[in-house]
Amino acid sequence: MEYKFKIKFLGILALLAFACTRNGGEKASSTTPIHVSWKLISNFAGPNSTFEARFRIRNESEKELTDQNWALFFNMQPRQILPVKSAQPAVVTHINGDWYKMTPENGFRLAPGDSIDINYWGIEGIIKEVDAPLGLYFAFYDDKGQEKEIAQVAGYVIEEFTAEEQLLRGDTDKLEPYSAAAIYRRNEGMREVPAGQTRKIIPTPVSFRPGKEGFVLKNGFSVSYAGGLEGEARFLSDRLNSAAGLSSELKEGTAPADISLSIDPAGAGSKAAEAYSLTIDGRGIRITGSDAAGVFYGIQSLVALLPLENWQSKTGQASFEGVSIRDAPRFGFRSMHLDVCRNFQSKETVLRVLDVLAFYKVNHLLLYVTEDEGWRVEIEGLPELTEVGGHRGHVAGMEALGLHPAYGSGPVPNEKGKHGSGYYTRKDFIEILKYAKERHITVIPELNFPGHARAAIKAMEVRYERLMKEGKKEEAEAYRLIDPDDKSEYLSAQFYKDNVVSVARESTYRFYEKVVDAYIEMYKEADLTLRKFHTGGDEVAEGAWAKSPLAQNLMASDKSIKDPKNLHVYFFRKLLPLLQKRGLEAHGWEEVALEKNSEGVYVPNPEFVGQGVVPYIWNNLFDLDLGNRLANAGYPVVLCNVTNFYFDLAYNNDPKEPGAYWGGFVDTRANWEFAPFDYFKTTFTTAMGVPLDFKGAEKLKPEARKNIIGIESQLWCETVKGREMLEYYVLPKLMGFAESAWAPERSWESIEDAARRKRQVDEEWNIFANRLAKVEMPRLHYLNGGYNYRVPAPGVVVENNLMKVNTELPGLKIYYTTDGTEPTTSSHLFSEPVPVNSRIQVRAFDSSGSGSRIITAGN
Repeated sequence: MEYKFKIKFLGILALLAFACTRNGGEKASSTTPIHVSWKLISNFAGPNSTFEARFRIRNESEKELTDQNWALFFNMQPRQILPVKSAQPAVVTHINGDWYKMTPENGFRLAPGDSIDINYWGIEGIIKEVDAPLGLYFAFYDDKGQEKEIAQVAGYVIEEFTAEEQLLRGDTDKLEPYSAAAIYRRNEGMREVPAGQTRKIIPTPVSFRPGKEGFVLKNGFSVSYAGGLEGEARFLSDRLNSAAGLSSELKEGTAPADISLSIDPAGAGSKAAEAYSLTIDGRGIRITGSDAAGVFYGIQSLVALLPLENWQSKTGQASFEGVSIRDAPRFGFRSMHLDVCRNFQSKETVLRVLDVLAFYKVNHLLLYVTEDEGWRVEIEGLPELTEVGGHRGHVAGMEALGLHPAYGSGPVPNEKGKHGSGYYTRKDFIEILKYAKERHITVIPELNFPGHARAAIKAMEVRYERLMKEGKKEEAEAYRLIDPDDKSEYLSAQFYKDNVVSVARESTYRFYEKVVDAYIEMYKEADLTLRKFHTGGDEVAEGAWAKSPLAQNLMASDKSIKDPKNLHVYFFRKLLPLLQKRGLEAHGWEEVALEKNSEGVYVPNPEFVGQGVVPYIWNNLFDLDLGNRLANAGYPVVLCNVTNFYFDLAYNNDPKEPGAYWGGFVDTRANWEFAPFDYFKTTFTTAMGVPLDFKGAEKLKPEARKNIIGIESQLWCETVKGREMLEYYVLPKLMGFAESAWAPERSWESIEDAARRKRQVDEEWNIFANRLAKVEMPRLHYLNGGYNYRVPAPGVVVENNLMKVNTELPGLKIYYTTDGTEPTTSSHLFSEPVPVNSRIQVRAFDSSGSGSRIITAGN
């Protein structure tokens, strides 16, 4: 299959090197009959969780593989590769980021029909199948060493992880190895509770009082709305129509109606932004907000009260129980971060995310649209950003002017199902903004500088080369982002060697302004004003700029910069006024409020307090009290604690459960069990399961509580391939997060006695979990056409030849089969221990019929 990198400027095609040789000759991509399997041998192969893994290559082609005619490329979650412990026929080396290759040693020969094993070693144990090498492809070379063919590996197998040395990350991993029995033991405290004990709405309102008389909505129901609430009225009408099959008549004004919508802070019960009251009685349904957003959230609560049967059957009428609700959010800033760079997520996926965020009363979306691996929004006047930065494919090396494969995206740009390429046009992005506006969600764009900038750097180098060939030197330099003479050596957190812009070039700041102004215009076209801009600013690698002549000249002329390690502070200091003059709050990761001391350790930097700078704090694991210290220093802080709110961290340590685990494991309970003003109470262990010691850590001062302006969940998408995986990662974690973001302070948050606090937390979590299983998750089966939420696999234990099962979410039903078929809701329903006389397959289902992964017991 032939492919070309789509770009308007045909004159620079030779520079792009997508699936090209260094001489620019394009090559076809195909699949190869060569089969590859991969096995993790052990995570106990040496100190520091050294792993040993094995590739097995079986040559089913008609050509011999030699020591000159091939290389195998792949992506792998970044890990340091160690020297081999014994001679191997081929070696694995790191190229850049998560891009690796295997090359043959002298004397390598693999004849057709033969197989060969290649072992390699690295640092940091692997316990997930998603961490195995992905996106494998061969490059084949001619006698002159030039690439002649790129061929993807179709026959690739990842061997299952079953042994303890595969299930633990070395001898420092103190967690219990995954097993269905371990899950069973973890679930033992969970129990079903009567329906009357569960929450009626998630997130929990401030006040919820049942009424004596309810109200029935029928087809053709009427809605009256105050001026300025037409959008909310239409949303209500559309939602009840799609959910219950109810048609309606809308009319502006205060005339009597089945549902009335109005704005009145006194009637809403609070002058706070986004507050509302919802009353259902025999006279009808009345929603009053302190503002339009409050009315909107009152509508969402009404929809949440719609009986599940209406979603399932759409009978044309809906019976609501009587109720009186007064509600307002705990935090005004409730956000989710969505990374669309590591793996691209379609516009339609983002719109679905906005819908479910709005339903659970989340009011911000931080859209992560620039990264090393991709630039995802079209910027007028800089077409290379998406023409180059919006595509990944095979290149001749890390120096090539294109983006290499990442996260298994493979050698072919735009290949269906690979998620490496793609971007939003201006029209797409404006549509996203308008859709969010209708749902009272603020979209915050991010331009992450000075690190995490490889896609922008490569795109602007393509622009530079094109304009230099046209003899336009001044124009070429206008938006260039690098010091071409920089010889600095560094390795970023994601193992990049070339992802930091030059902070000494005026063109870097000119570029930033150009992009910000383009966003401002897109917001205007969406009838919005851009007020919050996220600057990134995180994870600048140690060693960046150390050997940059431009940086050295800058430091010589500006004596306030005493160490290249603090050039990131210089960058932000210079960037901030550019944002302020555009009326923008400068949001950023925690490093924007930090500087490095003489030992190279990050410490709070008070310089930007009171200047509209909002740091987002993820690091409560390696710097336990950082969020408290920055809030105490006067910064308005958004807490994004990795131990609680990282949606991309796996639900548990099951090797088949996708997700990362560098920060531990995060499930729905972790999102729910969060005390924002004393998060030491809800942070328990390191990623390896070692209890944390908070002795000497700084607590949040009472007067600094106001500086915790909100919380944010994070979805980094290194392991997220497409819509279904994204929804699986987010749901049901989002419900736990929403409870922490909106609901009033839980009484257990202030209990100092750990044992008493745990008893209350366990009891309240059990009630919340019942609501998830019985209502929230089944409704997701129907909401917006249905979401791909996670139903947890059951815990299973065999004792005295009897199989027992349980679930972490009471209310799920467990079915099993003994004949080798997959369990369905028509299979045997588990009600008592089952004799194990053969292989039994077990699966959990909710009332909508959505099911979990299958667990097997017996032989």
